[in-house]
Amino acid sequence: MSDESIAARIERLVSEEQGLRSREQRDSPNPKALEGDRDRLREVEVELDRCWDLLRQRRAREEFGLDPDDAEARSADTVEHYEQ
Repeated sequence: MSDESIAARIERLVSEEQGLRSREQRDSPNPKALEGDRDRLREVEVELDRCWDLLRQRRAREEFGLDPDDAEARSADTVEHYEQ
C-alpha cells in the first residue's frame, strides 16, 4: 500500500467520521440509531489510528533509508494501547 493510497483512505475515513458526527446529533432522539452511529464512529476512529500509524511507519522507514513497503499495519489493540 502506497503513501497516497493510505492518505486517500484517511481522507475517506475522516469524511465518514464527520458524517457520523453530524448524524449523531440528528439520531439523538432514536437510541438504537444513536448506538449504531457511535459503534461505527468508534470503528472509524480505530481504523484512522491504524492508518496514521502505518503512514508514520512508512515515512520513518523511508527517512532512515529502509524500504517503506516493509511497514505493516499493526493491530487495533496495539495501536489503541500505545503509551503516550
